[in-house]
Amino acid sequence: MSSTAVRVPFFDAAAQQRSVRAEVLAAVEEVLEGAHFILGPQVGELERAFAELAGVAHAVGVSSGLDALRLALAALGVQPGDEVILPANTYIATAMAVSAVGARPVLVDCDPGTYLIDPRQIEPAITPRTRAVIPVHLTGQAADMDAIGELARAHGLWVVEDAAQAHGASFGGRPCGAMGTLGCFSFYPSKNLGACGDAGMVTTGDRGLAGRLQRLRNYGEDGKYHHVEKGTNARLDTLQAAVLLVKLRRLAAWNDARREHAATYRRLLAGVGDLGFQAAAPGSTHVYHLFVVETAQRDRLREHLLAAAVQTGVHYPVPIHLQPAYQDLGHKPGDFPSTERLASRMLSLPMYPELRPDQLAYVADQVARFFGGSRP
Repeated sequence: MSSTAVRVPFFDAAAQQRSVRAEVLAAVEEVLEGAHFILGPQVGELERAFAELAGVAHAVGVSSGLDALRLALAALGVQPGDEVILPANTYIATAMAVSAVGARPVLVDCDPGTYLIDPRQIEPAITPRTRAVIPVHLTGQAADMDAIGELARAHGLWVVEDAAQAHGASFGGRPCGAMGTLGCFSFYPSKNLGACGDAGMVTTGDRGLAGRLQRLRNYGEDGKYHHVEKGTNARLDTLQAAVLLVKLRRLAAWNDARREHAATYRRLLAGVGDLGFQAAAPGSTHVYHLFVVETAQRDRLREHLLAAAVQTGVHYPVPIHLQPAYQDLGHKPGDFPSTERLASRMLSLPMYPELRPDQLAYVADQVARFFGGSRP
């Protein structure tokens, strides 16, 4: 098969939009006709539906995943001088949310097999200034919420779940977003549940926190022109809520498709070269926001696949502690060895529900060719 016979994008947003085009257009038309563009009825409808999915009493729509984390911390009263523990192996938005409320991000290393925050690293990082811990449910798997919850209770800490990559995932039968004090989701277009732009959600079982989040996202209002605290403009757009309502009905089926694709990849790539796979996190389901492989030849493999018209992703080539933006934390290379090792080895293969069997086979064939042979 020639390299031009199949083109496999890393994520095919157009394919997903085609599959829901008619329903999305109808939903958008309904918003346009109703003209309730700010906190319209679709926002409340999505909040109720998402709260049910997450197994909580309340969900509050916001403008992005970063704002979900930022407002969650603000609602808890995290402030300058406080510390918040989070994994070094995560997208920088997790740390930036902490910085946005004036607190200090305290990084800890990840488990080298699951890529998730290592609970054993959390307790040594706790100080009298620690107020919260943010476990990140990375790539579609849940962090060890039993161990993290136990630590948090013992030290009087809040738990803010970063579930931006874990829509529909669960741990011990409990949905992601329902196990912490608050759960934070991103609806960036490439997520398992993606909007047609930026959008986010915060979930909680606490009515008081939900009310405060509603105020903070909307200028601190508790009534028209009555501002009880200094809020911001971080509202979920009504048009995005309408799109997400259409897609939410398909989330379970889309997650099932991702699991099937992951099983196919594992079967086709078993025994190929020095390729490694992300370990299954005990107690967690996996919704495969990403399908990650590991190899010491990551960059060369990526170049080979690109030449064969296969797009891939690298998450995250420069860890937070080595980013110029976080030089003030005072870290140096070697401080978080598992995170740094993964940063040089992880490669995300194409993963989205609309992948076809021939595309999956083509990707696997090209990976095998790179390692000097055909698939076993």
